[in-house]
Amino acid sequence: MPVTYPPAGPSLSGQLLTIHTLLRSPTLLSRRMQQLSDIKFIADLLLPQRYRSSGGAVMYEEDEPLFTDREVESVAPGAEYPFANPQTGVPALAAVVKWGQATRLTDERIKRTVPMGGSVDWALRKVTNTVRRKVDRIAIAAIASRVTAFHNASAAWTGGTATMLRDIEIAKGKVDDLELGHELDTILLSNNKYALLATDEKVASLRRREVSDNPVYGGEIEVFAGLKVAKTSVGNLPGGTDDVWLFDSRNLGGMADEVEVDPGYAVSPNGIQVQVERLPRRDAHDLWARRITVPVVTDPSAGIRIANTN
Repeated sequence: MPVTYPPAGPSLSGQLLTIHTLLRSPTLLSRRMQQLSDIKFIADLLLPQRYRSSGGAVMYEEDEPLFTDREVESVAPGAEYPFANPQTGVPALAAVVKWGQATRLTDERIKRTVPMGGSVDWALRKVTNTVRRKVDRIAIAAIASRVTAFHNASAAWTGGTATMLRDIEIAKGKVDDLELGHELDTILLSNNKYALLATDEKVASLRRREVSDNPVYGGEIEVFAGLKVAKTSVGNLPGGTDDVWLFDSRNLGGMADEVEVDPGYAVSPNGIQVQVERLPRRDAHDLWARRITVPVVTDPSAGIRIANTN
């Protein structure tokens, strides 16, 4: 077979045109953002409820009681039932804030990145993750300031006398004693505390043997003491301290987003909105992301902190 010299250079088969089409289409951008994997953010996990803002703010009730304003009484045959009024919480108002950031993506970076299109993923991931990190920190600060209940661990989790399961059950019991109908469903702890929990000998002695979900076989602890396990870095924990937190995520609160989408924005499932603008005289695209939201903690009694675990 004859050999030609010099050899033919690399060629593009419409990929560059496809990438520019992607950047101009909010629908395609939305689909692309759904496919990107992110670092573990926890604001939407701990505050899963969704509230809709109106006029740049959201009105909600804090500490809504579970009972009516009077006790139940005995009712004689044929008599009317006594009326009671459902108690309401304390009304509160929170203003949404637009958190956002922009970045620039040059044509040269798009063309020269291998594989083609990797630079678009890079820009989308970095700018959306930065916005999500900011929203995460705002939400975590709100949780730390509102959830004040705590239980002191009987012994440090870092030592051989730790009683992790007992500490968790005692903390759950303190929330149950409030008789507010809370059912704790999530445990949040640092990566270090998760490692201690997964390797604790007392916990290991209670775990079933030779099963695929045993951490020693490469699995993770997804549920512990009836609680969904969520782990993150210490810096992402409420208060920035290496404590263990238990939550009733269904009643703790939620995020109030301004859901109306302005023209040209692509929207991801986590509430991040992205828009791209072509700068023809600079051979570049400006890409910016935003989230218009505010965290709302409606019931601080739906959480408790296990302190003194270090």
